[in-house]
Amino acid sequence: MENEQLSPDDKMKSLAIDETPSASPAEMNAEEKYRIVRSIGEECIQEDELRNLLAKKPEPICYDGFEPSGRMHIAQGVLKAINVNKLTSAGCRVKIWIADWFAQLNGKMGGDLKKIEVVGQYFIEIWKSVGMDLDGGKVEFLWSSKEINSRAHEYWPLVMDIARKNKLPRILRCCQIMGRNEQDELTAAQIFYPCMQCADIFFLKADICQLGMDQRKVNVLAREYCDDIKRKNKPIILSHHMLPGLQQGQEKMSKSDPSSSIYMEDEEAEVNVKIKKAYCPPKVVEGNPCMEYIKYLVLPWTNEFKVERSPDNGGDKVYTNFEELVADYESGALHPGDLKPALSKTINKILQPVRNHFANDSKAKDLLKRVKAYRVTK
Repeated sequence: MENEQLSPDDKMKSLAIDETPSASPAEMNAEEKYRIVRSIGEECIQEDELRNLLAKKPEPICYDGFEPSGRMHIAQGVLKAINVNKLTSAGCRVKIWIADWFAQLNGKMGGDLKKIEVVGQYFIEIWKSVGMDLDGGKVEFLWSSKEINSRAHEYWPLVMDIARKNKLPRILRCCQIMGRNEQDELTAAQIFYPCMQCADIFFLKADICQLGMDQRKVNVLAREYCDDIKRKNKPIILSHHMLPGLQQGQEKMSKSDPSSSIYMEDEEAEVNVKIKKAYCPPKVVEGNPCMEYIKYLVLPWTNEFKVERSPDNGGDKVYTNFEELVADYESGALHPGDLKPALSKTINKILQPVRNHFANDSKAKDLLKRVKAYRVTK
């Protein structure tokens, strides 16, 4: 088994989206590339392999993927744009796997492939409008059904070999990747899902698996499969942090619970209400979703967090690093009553280009109308 020890989160430094290096990847040394790429992950398996890869391969292939399964929340939209832009700035090529067949296997959108395709197209429109750098040709959107059908002779023998080399309990331990657990009543299709996702990594010739912490178990399975087939070069696992929902105790945003999520095309008033109702206890940073959004979304995107207050209440203050913000919040110098309006204002600025796109582009407007009309199924 791979080492599952997490790297200390507080040792990592975020590279802001505005701080993407002006130097081209060809002008960077391997350590500069490593610093950028490593900043994405809450965990990296293994760091020495990542350093070696970036030193030897000018354009490593990074694999990311998503199930089209309803409206997009801010973690999928903004956080993915931040991470992809970091990767491409360091010379990586990013393959974003639109897992339409997987969404069908997992019963999303009632298993209706036509609806799933509409949701996938809507996702792409959001990433285009929010600021994902798609101009350099280093980001590819690949539909799983189309790619698998075009090279079925490569894909299915790989899936079958992975299935053959793993016992059922090992596959069941991967159910978390589907938003399920081992106790759920799974269909045969859902048991097959982890074998296919493991195969995707090799099918796409991925050097780096850049997915959320909730996907790490199947990525570890891929490394174990390398041991089974005596393959020396294993995919590197770079797992990013999972943003929590807005309410107390919600470890992850949920598309099926609107109160837990800010959606990428939410109107300004909706964002304001959701942040106002969000869990944000005074002087408490741990488990505070508002503080997490500032750390993982606001500061990497804007390089600063501005709080506007009256002179009698301490006056305006601009935070440029998370440590300074934590110190003020824990001491009580910064109150939730001032933090929340500042967070709402910043998030609304980030989301405004998306709103503009869906208001003014006829294709995007139609996609959003259709997606909103769909019933989200777990």
